[in-house]
Amino acid sequence: MKFTASFLPLVFTSLAASTSLFSGSQTILSDDDLNVPGENPLKFCQNSDRYTLTISGVDLTPNPPLPGKTLNISAQGNFTTEVCNGAFINLSVKYGLITLIRQTADLCEQIKNVGMECPLDGVMSLSKDVDLPSIIPSGSYNVLADVYNKDKKQITCLTADVHF
Repeated sequence: MKFTASFLPLVFTSLAASTSLFSGSQTILSDDDLNVPGENPLKFCQNSDRYTLTISGVDLTPNPPLPGKTLNISAQGNFTTEVCNGAFINLSVKYGLITLIRQTADLCEQIKNVGMECPLDGVMSLSKDVDLPSIIPSGSYNVLADVYNKDKKQITCLTADVHF
């Protein structure tokens, strides 16, 4: 549980899919097209051209994360529009079919956990170490982080499947 409470919000809020499937022209993307650049299990929810955060890379060390080890998160990206107070993240974490977390959080409050603060704008990077507990129940964890600016313009949407 400490894993989901510390690692996942850090990854997704630090990088800070409601666009209808039926709006505009549709492009079929392969699963590889949705991969977030870098050494990580992250995928974009949809074509990342629609987001106001261009993620140039996210590296997790070790990848995949291991119980009892320190996880280093290194991320770089470019905010094409300013992210200010009122931005939020919809976070969902599932263990198999069981929902562990479903919450909406203030992005600007959460981003303080990685030594940053709003407004976020332009090219930014971060590096954060997270100590993972030595006991994490084995199984599959699915994470969804859907991030929006105060005007409900989508900043990014990321998903990850992590297996312990």
